[in-house]
Amino acid sequence: MDRKKISTTVYITQEQNSLLKQLNQKSKVPIAEYIREGIDLVLERHKHLLPGQLSLLQEDSASRPPRDLEV
Repeated sequence: MDRKKISTTVYITQEQNSLLKQLNQKSKVPIAEYIREGIDLVLERHKHLLPGQLSLLQEDSASRPPRDLEV
């Protein structure tokens, strides 16, 4: 990930901290990378709530009446 990163503070449970440390020790992947991955998963799951452009398919079907109503 080459994008510039910003520093932020998050509070996690003791259990999350312990499990992340264990995962880090076994995989050698930084804990911060797992946290960023988790954020990406949440953003993907809830992307329908974020502002953005509709896909062409959605725009096309939303602007036309249903097929059975077409003249």
